Amino acid sequence: MTDCERLDMTWGSSASSGYCSQSDSEHELEQFYTARTSLRKTRKRKEKDEPVDCRNQELTLSEIQQKVKEYNAQVNSNLFMVLNRDGSYTGFIKVQFKLARPVSLPPPRSTSSSSSSGRDDSCQEDKALKQRTSFYLPRDTVKHLHISSSTRSREVIEALLRKFTVVDNPAKFSLFERSERHNQVYLRKLADDERPLFLRLCAGPNEKVLSLVLKENETGEVNWDAFSSPELQNFLRILQREEEDHVKQIVRRYALARDKMKEALKNFSTPG
Repeated sequence: MTDCERLDMTWGSSASSGYCSQSDSEHELEQFYTARTSLRKTRKRKEKDEPVDCRNQELTLSEIQQKVKEYNAQVNSNLFMVLNRDGSYTGFIKVQFKLARPVSLPPPRSTSSSSSSGRDDSCQEDKALKQRTSFYLPRDTVKHLHISSSTRSREVIEALLRKFTVVDNPAKFSLFERSERHNQVYLRKLADDERPLFLRLCAGPNEKVLSLVLKENETGEVNWDAFSSPELQNFLRILQREEEDHVKQIVRRYALARDKMKEALKNFSTPG
C-alpha cells in the first residue's frame, strides 16, 4: 500500500479537488484541499494521550485563558503569549522558509533628490522594476513574528516579505502547517483567513506537533495576470536558466551511460 493510499484511508473530503504527493528527498506528504477535511478512521487509532485538537472549535474566554496558561508553562524561552482583557492575545510564531525559486529585491535607492512630476515617477517605477535583483533565500532561513490572534495567514505572508524587503507579489506564496504524526510528516496549506497564532495556541509550542512553513504556490494556482510585465519577464529568464541546467544534467548522465556501454562493447570484442 502506498503512502497516498494510507492517507486516503485516514483523511476524507467532501470534495474531490484535493491531491497528495510525496517528496523523495524530504519524505513529506503534501495535502491540498479546497474543502474542509474530516477524520474517518483516525478515531479508532487515536492514542489515549494525544491532545484534543481545538482548531475546529470556538473557544470561550475561560478556555482561551487556560490554553494561554498551559502554553506559557511549556515555553522554555521568553516567547510567551499575552492575554488581553477582551479575550484576544498576542504571541510569537516562527516561520521556516522553504522556497525553491529566487526572490526579488528592490534596486538601491538613488541618493539624488528630484521634484519630478507624476509621469516621471511612473517612469522611475517602471525602471526600478526592471532593475530588480533576484537571489535564492537559504532554505533553513527562519523568522519570528509577533502577531495577534486576529492576524490572518495572508497578513503573515505580507509581513514576512516586508521583513526581508522582498518585492515579489504575495500571491506567489502560501503558508503551510507542518506536523509529524505516526512517523509521517504532513503539510497542509492554510487558507488566507486562517489565524496562525490560534493554531499555535491549540498545538502548543512543540514544533513537531505544528510548525509553519512558507512555500511557493503551485504553478496551477498562481494568477499570472496579477503580475507586472517585468516580473513575468524575470520569471521567464529564471525558468530558462533552470531548464538549461536541467538539460545539461540529463545530457551528462546519458553521455556517461553511453561511454560505459561503449567500454563494455570493447571488452566483448577483445578476446579473453
